[in-house]
Amino acid sequence: MQRPLIIALDFKDQQEVKEFLQHFQQEQLFVKVGMELFYQEGPEIISYLKKLGHNIFLDLKLHDIPNTVKQAMRGLAKLDVDIVNVHAAGGKKMMEAAIEGLEAGTQEGKKRPICIAVTQLTSTSQDMMHKELLINEDINNVVLHYAQMAKESGLDGVVCSTHEVETLNAKLGSSFMTVTPGIRMKEDSTDDQTRIASPDLARRLGSTAIVVGRSITKQDNPYEAYLKVKKAWEESEE
Repeated sequence: MQRPLIIALDFKDQQEVKEFLQHFQQEQLFVKVGMELFYQEGPEIISYLKKLGHNIFLDLKLHDIPNTVKQAMRGLAKLDVDIVNVHAAGGKKMMEAAIEGLEAGTQEGKKRPICIAVTQLTSTSQDMMHKELLINEDINNVVLHYAQMAKESGLDGVVCSTHEVETLNAKLGSSFMTVTPGIRMKEDSTDDQTRIASPDLARRLGSTAIVVGRSITKQDNPYEAYLKVKKAWEESEE
């Protein structure tokens, strides 16, 4: 997989998605469908996006007992999306069960979806971890530990902030995916994110893929904003 720019389709329904995608003509995109959209529209939104030729990251962050996650992943595999994810906090048995479910549900002749694990949300700060989650380790150590568990469980990579990418690449290898949300252009608002970065910084630090939402979706000209982010993401390869 090339290093994709994934657009977060954080919209309330399919109509809003259609209106947004009208800005992109025939361009093939890599898009993220999260809870807000999937819980309103269900598998129909996946079918719609696939018919348009877009690649899909289905971002549902499964976190439950192993058997429940296994059976859920068996069903999600049949949607033929490109990436799915779980919460690493569910532990190794749960993550191993996720892979088992995906392999069981993937149609013959097709490749199973890439499976990645959320380490810590980019809205999570060190202070929040200590005071609310009662995790007293340094956030970087927690992310590395969760990522190591994910790799040992057979997953393909993790969701993390750009600021942890260099360490993860050094410890786990660059072939282990690092998908980084919390991407903002320097002039954009941080909104509810705390561990953020610009597209060019994400590339320099070695992110496999970036996830961009409001810096594209909430702009007056989304296509122009997309090209701007894409240029910053790709030009930093030089």
